[in-house]
Amino acid sequence: MKILILNGPNLNRLGQRKPELYGTKSMAQILLDIQQNWPDLHLVYYQSNHEGDLIDRIQDFDGDGIVLNAGGYSHTSVALRDAVEECDVPVVEVHISDITKREPFRQTSLLTGVCAQSIIGKGTAGYGLAVHWIIYEKNS
Repeated sequence: MKILILNGPNLNRLGQRKPELYGTKSMAQILLDIQQNWPDLHLVYYQSNHEGDLIDRIQDFDGDGIVLNAGGYSHTSVALRDAVEECDVPVVEVHISDITKREPFRQTSLLTGVCAQSIIGKGTAGYGLAVHWIIYEKNS
């Protein structure tokens, strides 16, 4: 099974940026945890601060599912929403923090309605929960 973990803007600073909100784990640590839990999984990781790069990765991905933390683009990008809507594999939206309890401009995700599943407010464990959903629950 092949899964893409796709992170949007500022998530290259995970573990350093606002640790009180986003935690202290780096993305490298999160990926290692996932790979240890599912050693046979072909995990692909990509992060970009550029909207078009994220859209290109979604459109070009040939695999079984996508875990997407679009960061701030979750609340603003119709183009990213359109790419997810057209995607041939399930996309699981991840938000480390609980966006429903954040600033008003962060409380609505344009992606939720086109994603197969949303995992919100579970911290960095949300990435593993999203992978689990793709592997075990996407067909139930």
